[in-house]
Amino acid sequence: MPDIGSDAPDFTLPDNKREAVTLSEQRGKNVVLAFFPAAFTGVCEKELCTFRDSLAQFNELDAAVYGVCVDAPFANAAFAERNKLNFPILSDYARKAVQAYGVAHDDFAGLAGYTAAKRSVFVVDKEGKLRFAWVADNPGQEPDYDAVQAAVRALG
Repeated sequence: MPDIGSDAPDFTLPDNKREAVTLSEQRGKNVVLAFFPAAFTGVCEKELCTFRDSLAQFNELDAAVYGVCVDAPFANAAFAERNKLNFPILSDYARKAVQAYGVAHDDFAGLAGYTAAKRSVFVVDKEGKLRFAWVADNPGQEPDYDAVQAAVRALG
């Protein structure tokens, strides 16, 4: 996992509309990256819906929120539509971002050779520096949403 204060690993991933999103092009605003293991699973739905319901507060803090999942853009689009998500879900189908952020969950759910994302949240500041990182001990654990907002609020 990259160190707090270091440059956040850059990536370009397709969103749920299959449009490319490049992290470094988000400079000038704070970014919350919410990595999650799989669309259409209970804890993931709860987590992403919690971010959905607090998006206005993140917007007030000049922060963009992105979900990141290894599922295909098509599955992510259906997941976003079903849950009325109001922020993009990025598809890390090649697993480059999960590797760069050190959150690859190999052999996920006992499936040999299948790599998902560990549930994790990263906050990147306006200059592209990593300012907050949280990685779940197990996929059923949700982030401390207040801590994520506090990390963004501390960026000013």
